[in-house]
Amino acid sequence: MKRFIGLGMAVLVLFASCDILRFSLFEVSSWSPGGGYHADPESLEVSLSFSRDPDIASAEKHFSLSTDGEQVRGDFRWEGRKMYFTPFVPLEANREYSAGLSAAAHDKKGLSMDRDFEGRFTTREDSTRLRIESFTPEMEGVMDSSRGKCAAGFSFPVSLHSLRNSASFSPSVSGAWSLEEGGLLAVFTPSEPWPQGRRFEIRLPASLEGENGISMGKEFFSIFTVGAYRDPPCLLGAWRAGETGERIELVEETLEGFTENAGWEKGDRLLLVFSAPVDLLSVSAAIAVEGGSALVLEMPLASSPGYAGDGLYEEAFFRFDRTPAFESRFLIRLRRGIKDRYGNESEDEHLFRIFANGENSKPPSLVGIRIPMSPGGALGSFNLRAYGIDQIFDDLPIENGDYPYTVKTASWIECYFDCADGAAVDPFSLMEFFRVETSNNVLIFSPLAVRGENFTAAAVHPPWEQYQRVEIAGTLTNTVNSGLVHFLINAGLKDSAGNVSDRQFRISLIK
Repeated sequence: MKRFIGLGMAVLVLFASCDILRFSLFEVSSWSPGGGYHADPESLEVSLSFSRDPDIASAEKHFSLSTDGEQVRGDFRWEGRKMYFTPFVPLEANREYSAGLSAAAHDKKGLSMDRDFEGRFTTREDSTRLRIESFTPEMEGVMDSSRGKCAAGFSFPVSLHSLRNSASFSPSVSGAWSLEEGGLLAVFTPSEPWPQGRRFEIRLPASLEGENGISMGKEFFSIFTVGAYRDPPCLLGAWRAGETGERIELVEETLEGFTENAGWEKGDRLLLVFSAPVDLLSVSAAIAVEGGSALVLEMPLASSPGYAGDGLYEEAFFRFDRTPAFESRFLIRLRRGIKDRYGNESEDEHLFRIFANGENSKPPSLVGIRIPMSPGGALGSFNLRAYGIDQIFDDLPIENGDYPYTVKTASWIECYFDCADGAAVDPFSLMEFFRVETSNNVLIFSPLAVRGENFTAAAVHPPWEQYQRVEIAGTLTNTVNSGLVHFLINAGLKDSAGNVSDRQFRISLIK
């Protein structure tokens, strides 16, 4: 009896398993791009999603994509249960496509599909949709007449009610639409003359309907200019505009050669002058600097010279976002594409070579130092020794007699600087960046004050008479040790004109 019960349970389990397989089908649960019309065939990718884990080799083997009876070749990729098919050659417009999967495809457990799968889609535009087949003025065209009309030709008669309620101009224009040629041609007549020199944009929305009640399905727009002015704007010239108002015209590079525009000062701006009022943002987009910091547009006031209304100017000023390094060289390039009020774009490219060596922008630089070997000597007999910036590892004869060991001896160091005309070294800046460093604890110099006049040694060092002399007074403590002594002025030294040095100055001597 138990044997029959066990056999019955086994049969029941078997039938239950068959039911599970039967009611959990292996099939295509979804696919893309989906049926119907698709307007951008080149971007289409076909995919199938499965209800169960598919056998990848089986699914790829039994998949097909065809058009006009020809198979489309491609490659596969997978994301879980989703299979993607990417054609080797993009799909084409005006074609009918069929994506299919044979019922012989099976899942990982060998369960096949109950029936073949087929999905159809098309890249052939619905011939019943309303289409715009012509428009005047053409895109970026010109309407020469102040009473000119806009005209749109359609593939089917258009609904005048839909046209009047949906067509729009920017800027807004008053006027009326009418239909001609049995509704195939829509004509807009302005109620007032078109304003000359203005650009207009017309839009016909995707919802615009034909008389058959079917809409266009995609938006149409066109841009045109009123007036016959077609000459593109051009650059009349470029100038270096100084802080005090002077303007020096820049020489442009040509095929015959170039001239370097020297003398650029740290506060100078670039001035561009055009043959017609232009959009300054298009100028900003067209300008570039090679080998230097970027130029920043200075937006002028409406009251500025050269303002022509509508945000258009004949002049454009630019400044550098960072001051050009002294004696740096860079290129200013003005590309084509600068727009005027009519949408005309400049056609020429311009190049200017700049040398930032303005005499008023020269940062202070160390020429040399002078140190007394006998700071306690009689006036004028300090046994002064001078060392130029190019002298390396010269002898520094600081002796015990004049600088007793371990004793703080009052002394000074004279520094000679090459500065811009009329500028002087900032004493606070010099105190901040001046250093005396040694190896082997050779000596210690402690600066106490900076003097630009009333010097301890009355006479200047004769070879450096044309340079600025600054005295750093302090105490020098000598030691018995020998080694290197480095006199340093770190980068950042300023002068009274706001010029800043970007280099370190070093004179290394041997005691």
